[in-house]
Order: sequence, then C-alpha cells, then structure tokens
Amino acid sequence: MPGKTTIEVLPQEWRGLGRLASPAFPFLCTCKKPLRPGIVPREAPVRQGGARHEKRVEQDMSFTLVTPAPARLNRSEQAVPGSNTKFLQKAATGDADVVFLDLEDAVAPSEKEAARRNIITALNEYDWSSKTVSLRINGLDTHYMYRDIIEVLEGAPGKLDLIMIPKVGTAADVYAVDMLVTQVEAATGVSKRIGFELIIETALGMANIDAIAAASPRNESLHFGVADYAASTKARTTSIGGPNADYGVLTDVLADGSRAYHWGDMWHYAIARMVVAARAHGLRAIDGPFGDIKDGEGYKAQARRAAVLGCEGKWAIHPSQTTLANEVFTPSEAEVAQAQAILDAMTQAKAEGKGAVTLNGRLIDIASIKQAEVLVDMARQIHGH
Repeated sequence: MPGKTTIEVLPQEWRGLGRLASPAFPFLCTCKKPLRPGIVPREAPVRQGGARHEKRVEQDMSFTLVTPAPARLNRSEQAVPGSNTKFLQKAATGDADVVFLDLEDAVAPSEKEAARRNIITALNEYDWSSKTVSLRINGLDTHYMYRDIIEVLEGAPGKLDLIMIPKVGTAADVYAVDMLVTQVEAATGVSKRIGFELIIETALGMANIDAIAAASPRNESLHFGVADYAASTKARTTSIGGPNADYGVLTDVLADGSRAYHWGDMWHYAIARMVVAARAHGLRAIDGPFGDIKDGEGYKAQARRAAVLGCEGKWAIHPSQTTLANEVFTPSEAEVAQAQAILDAMTQAKAEGKGAVTLNGRLIDIASIKQAEVLVDMARQIHGH
C-alpha cells in the first residue's frame, strides 16, 4: 500500500540494552528505532503471552500504543519483615491490598537465612488469596539476592505474585533479575508468571527511570523509596518522608515590614517524575513510606498529595497506616457520583451530535471522559475486590 510504513520484526534482539534479550522479553517491532517491551506501533504484532497482554490502550492520541500492567488493587502496600513470624501470620489476614514480605532493610544480616525460611513457611501455610503477595529481595550488590529468589521460588512454587527489586539503578538490574526468575520458572515448571515492583531510591535510578520502567514485560509498578533517595542525593533531612521546615520560600517584604514563609514539598519533583515514567510505560505509581507511625494526619496528607499527583497507593510500614492508605486512595461516593454524571452527560451529548456540554455550570468534553473513567474504574475495581 503506498505510503504504508514497513514494520521490521527483530527476534530476540533488544538494541536498547545492547545485549541479547532473555526468553522473557517479547519480539520487538521497529521502524527505524527499537521500541521498548510493552510499547508497540499500531500495525505491529502484539505479544499474547506474559504479564502484560490483557489489553492495549491508546495514550494521548498517539500512534504508539502502551500495554498496561495487569490491573491490581494497590491502595495500601504493607511491609512485613520476614524475620518476624508473628507479623507474617497477621499480615495474611490484614486489610492491605498488597503485602511485601521483606528480606532487605527490615532484616539483619544474621537473620537473612532464617527470614527466607519463615517466608517460605508462611507462603505455604497461610491463606493469601485475599491479597497480592510480593517478596522484597536484597539488592543486586549483595550476595543474598540470588538465594532470595531461588530458595523462595523453589520452596513456595506458585505462591508469589510479585518480586520487589530495591535500589534499581539501571535497566540492566531489572534484566538480571528477570533472567534469574525466568530460569527458575523454567526449571520448576511453574506457569504462574511473576511481576516486578521496582523501587526508585537512588539518584542513578531516577536518572535512568524511563529505561528502568521499560526494562521488562514483567514490570508492573514503580515505587518511591524516600529515605534511600534522600541519602543518595545528600538531602539535608533525617526524616522518612513528610515536610521539611527548611524547604520553603519567603514572600517579599509587605507594607508593614513583615514577610510570610511558605513551606514547599521537597519530594514533589521526585514523585511527579516517577508518576510520569510509570504512566508512560503502563505501570502503577506507588508512594513509599512515611516514618512517623504516630502521625496519622501527616500520613494522610502525604498520601493525598501522592494521589493528586497520580499515585494509586502508598506503603504502610505499620498496620495502622494500612487503614489510612485504603481510606485516602478509595474514591468517595461523591467523587464517583460526579464522575458517573460526567460519563452520562457525555453519552447523551454524543447521541445528540455534540462534542462538549455543560454540567453544573462547568464545561465537559472528551478529555473529561478520560478523567471520569479513572475514578469510576477504580471504584469498580475496589468494590469487586
């Protein structure tokens, strides 16, 4: 056909990394430049296997289509140390949407092996069917990481939904874990596919965030690791999330000689940047921890800020924070009703051949539909959970 773009299919080669892809990666379709897994031109073949084939959605009216990660309820993500058997048992019956069983920061080096055994026992003996279960492995710069993956996946086959990779700095970090997980899956014959949660908590990770987000079809979500990010960027703070009294601006001198001081949000850029990268690649964006477990209002304020920026959930490092996260990231009945009213009004407008109408004195158009659908779809997902 005249003027039709020719699509070249490159089997097993991913030039973005400059190396041969593992069997976990899909065939890549290119025109002149290689495209990332999960992002394909309209006329390219679509991979039918793997973790991200549920549907294809159009992003911003672009020629490029982005395959979203599998839909999971992710309002609250509770951290549970693998070294604490009591907490593991309680987490199985808790209210968190996602539970990550931690082998990294919350577990002392002397307890790593015992924590692995505890997690294997918990996965096999407790009923986790009401929630998504993730495993936070140790960093790739440690000698614990490969044992974390091999022992837990072989000791509790088919029990994990996700693996959380800490301190991801480059796409190659994700590739390495993908390769190991793929080999274990092949060796054990387990068909259940494991997704990846990626923590952005270093300056290097933030600098490479787009490549990281595109690094594997297993990728499902990006998470902001505020404490390690602060250390990596040498930020002047010792708190885990929350505001900083020194991060603000003074107004000009007023007529009476006074000046007002306005606090800012020192984490705004990092979270907003993460959200953009996540959404551009079809992933969920999840805010990280808030360290003051006694400050419920402070936690909710940080969660609301994250929700406004586009996050759909937040970590809970204490069970009390799980309830708060679920509250903040659940759309209110009024919000859902307003969103449904927008959809109904636009359906009527379409039937009448109109592209825009007014509702309660405000203009709504096609863009309003997309905003409303986000809230309505979220409410359906929550109530169907």
